[in-house]
Amino acid sequence: MQIRPAHWFICGLLLVNILSAATSGRAADLVVDMGTRTVFSSEELLHRPDAMTIEVPSDVSYGRAMTYRAVPLRALLGVGVLPADQDIQITATDGFVTDLPSSLIHAPGDKGAVPWLAVEPPDSPWPPTPGGKATGPFYLVWLDPAASGVTSEQWPFAVDTLRFVPTWASKWPALAVGSDIPAASPIRAGEAVFARQCMVCHQLGGSGDAKVGPDLDSPRNPTEYFQPWALRAYIRAPASLRAWPDMKMPGFDRRALSDGDLDAIIAYLAYKAAQHRPQ
Repeated sequence: MQIRPAHWFICGLLLVNILSAATSGRAADLVVDMGTRTVFSSEELLHRPDAMTIEVPSDVSYGRAMTYRAVPLRALLGVGVLPADQDIQITATDGFVTDLPSSLIHAPGDKGAVPWLAVEPPDSPWPPTPGGKATGPFYLVWLDPAASGVTSEQWPFAVDTLRFVPTWASKWPALAVGSDIPAASPIRAGEAVFARQCMVCHQLGGSGDAKVGPDLDSPRNPTEYFQPWALRAYIRAPASLRAWPDMKMPGFDRRALSDGDLDAIIAYLAYKAAQHRPQ
């Protein structure tokens, strides 16, 4: 009777080790649909002739330098000329959705930030992020991101699909501000920042593909129930106002979102709220 608990404990450890080995040794699949749907395994991508070992000096997800085996994103898309009227949509297994404008997809050697799809080796998993997130099996990383103003939300991880989609402005015209809004208005600037930074997780009045977080205009807009200081604090550090076990929203410090961009997002949200608020 005294030996049995230890026996079961050892058997449990062995089972965990066996399952972990089986999981880490399994290749994952990536779907690339640029008009023709192609499925690539991680093993195929790791052994492509254009796969390279790259060093990312300041990885957004890890907050430090990281080294990856990666494939140039532009070559992976398999399209010589990227359509200007479409975006590259990147979806992740957790519901995160990033739409990258075609103009941002520079090839190696061109001027501007260069995107690479990092591929996690099945037998050597990447470490979790400081927040405990798993970034594999595929992760979009950038070399020289500052050259094109790449933001933190344009580093999607746990990627599963790449596809062409209409630009967000043509797909969801309800998101656009009115023609009466001046070009220099923070509301108009906020429209662009919101699309880039917020729509990767949220919808707005039913517009958008992502479903990680709640809709930010339905049934109510956060500018209607947050005081201005509280909304700013919540975007900067959500846990400073609310915290729960399954909380997913990260904070946005000034490196990820400037004070000007934060004010512009709030101005845009308030503008959208006023469009449906009872008079």
